[in-house]
Amino acid sequence: MLPYRLGCPSWSEAAWRGALYPERAPAADYLALYARVFNAVEGNTTFYAQPTSATVQRWAQRMPDDFRFCAKLPREISHSADLRRQLGATQSFLELLAPLGERVAPFWLQLPAAFGPSRLGELADFLVRFEPPLAVEVRHPAFFQRGEEERALNRLLRDAGVERLCLDARALFSCRDDTPAVRHAQAKKPRLPVRPAAFTAFPQVRFIGHPELAANDPFLAPWLDKVAAWIEEGRRPHVFLHTPDNRRAPELARRFHEQLGARLPGLPALAAFGGSQLDLL
Repeated sequence: MLPYRLGCPSWSEAAWRGALYPERAPAADYLALYARVFNAVEGNTTFYAQPTSATVQRWAQRMPDDFRFCAKLPREISHSADLRRQLGATQSFLELLAPLGERVAPFWLQLPAAFGPSRLGELADFLVRFEPPLAVEVRHPAFFQRGEEERALNRLLRDAGVERLCLDARALFSCRDDTPAVRHAQAKKPRLPVRPAAFTAFPQVRFIGHPELAANDPFLAPWLDKVAAWIEEGRRPHVFLHTPDNRRAPELARRFHEQLGARLPGLPALAAFGGSQLDLL
């Protein structure tokens, strides 16, 4: 078992056939094959559309007990006019994912850039009523200026036992490639200062990388030190690696893990990519 959580934005990438997955792997096997290598995944899919009960049951059958699915609360909740009016919808969402048990943790609340300091009272009321482990990602510029607004946010999250999710897109924005994938990623991802946080036992890091794997190394180096330190403190950080179109996200995650091993001797190796479907029987 790894002493931390490592994963990618999803498991349902057909482009990973011939790399992470066998060349002829059917889509129905992607989750089980993914979970042979990685022990966590971002739950981006639930942000855009809620799964059916049958889909959740299939996930429950294929996710190992120690796997973690960090499900985003649907955007109808996170991007609503008032979070307090979404408590019923939130409870329904939690009940939908209940078959996953402890494997769906922490939940993620990704707030829009318009969610600013004036709404912290609303967030506080919501957090009081949210029981499962939770990580919050903010994007309003005021929460990145090291002023009273940011300190108030940090106090609120720390006191509530809620993690502040850190998104690091510096490697992506260092890229001068003019390909559609890079342009799309740079247009979509926020360009904000990095705020590493460890308010709980499960710090959360989303690293949005450069398409050329080696170009990420200078940006990964501080995270290798930080993650190693968190592990040595007894925390279990969650680290998720992206590339612009995510075709090389598993390779970047493997690169991160191999480099982390230099700081943590004895760190178990990841399983080999491209395992056979026979391994799932």
